[in-house]
Amino acid sequence: MRITQVESFPVSIPLESPVSFSNRTLTYRDHAITYVRTEDGLEGVGYSLGYEGADLVAAAVESLLEPLLVGEDPRDTERLWHEMYDGNVQIGRSGLLLRAISTVDIALWDLKAKAAAQPLYKLLGGYADAVPSYASGGYYRDDKGHEGLRAEIRRYLDEGHDTVKMKVGRRSVAEEVERVAAVRDEAGPNRRLLLDANGVWSSSTEAIRACRAFEPYDPYFIEEPVMIDKVNTMAEVNDALSYPVATGELEGTRHRFARLHDSGAATILQPDATVCGGITEWLKIANYAAAYDVPIAPHYNWNLHASLLGAVENGLFIEYFYRDMDVKVFDDIVVDPLQPDDDGMIPLPDTPGHGVQLDERALHRFSQ
Repeated sequence: MRITQVESFPVSIPLESPVSFSNRTLTYRDHAITYVRTEDGLEGVGYSLGYEGADLVAAAVESLLEPLLVGEDPRDTERLWHEMYDGNVQIGRSGLLLRAISTVDIALWDLKAKAAAQPLYKLLGGYADAVPSYASGGYYRDDKGHEGLRAEIRRYLDEGHDTVKMKVGRRSVAEEVERVAAVRDEAGPNRRLLLDANGVWSSSTEAIRACRAFEPYDPYFIEEPVMIDKVNTMAEVNDALSYPVATGELEGTRHRFARLHDSGAATILQPDATVCGGITEWLKIANYAAAYDVPIAPHYNWNLHASLLGAVENGLFIEYFYRDMDVKVFDDIVVDPLQPDDDGMIPLPDTPGHGVQLDERALHRFSQ
């Protein structure tokens, strides 16, 4: 089995109205899509969120990675990962090029599972046939006050979720405390409330002050209280709070995740396979964490991450966004997107590969 073609291109899906988190406002979502094809007609697909740079990720795949892959056996995922990473280490240890590698590696694993006629999670170990999810939301919109926030949370509870996540950090601490209090009141005392600050606070002093103000409302974790590169600052925050720090959605490679854990910066790790180097590297991160009983709660991309979480022993839960909330819109190009059942569980796909089939007509419609 040999690779004959690697194709990558960007897609851009507009939002119906602008949506904000602590430090950014978005009007569309772009993704880099990568296909790897073989001489015997098999095809694997991978992807990554572009954050307005999907065209650059796709260009990196075709200009820097495709020459390394054509003629190779797609089942050699470990060797090919090192060919891509080591071959570009001077310019690509993290960031854009690591996302490019991620898209290719995901496509290679999709191919490998299809060649083995196995669902990906079974090929990787098959720890569970369904995984728990939480409803992610609580974003900022100009016309959404406390009542709108409460209504959103009620919807998630009505869908069967016992864990919800909301954004914090865009407004003053006093205003944010009111928002958190409203959500806790709506959710009740027995459901888990997750907070996500997207790295908004610039120092441990600011972050600790804000996060301690949220303590009366019993958060389950605070995600990214400071920027990911401030590892020592993150560790100070994690040590100072009565509830843990979770982080990792923007982090890459096992070595960086080991530093997050070993420095005490995070109690819960959130590797994203579309960011950290693909499935090959995601598994190394998850297995390292398992050695210390550290839970894994991957960021976004539930269609893919559900299968990965179902293959490891230390999976916590999957982040899920309802499409009609108009925040994450990737499902617009997925043929059969995964959805939680009435208990918030996501059954895993039983088709060969990772199970994420993309809609060609939708890809054409949203192509940049």
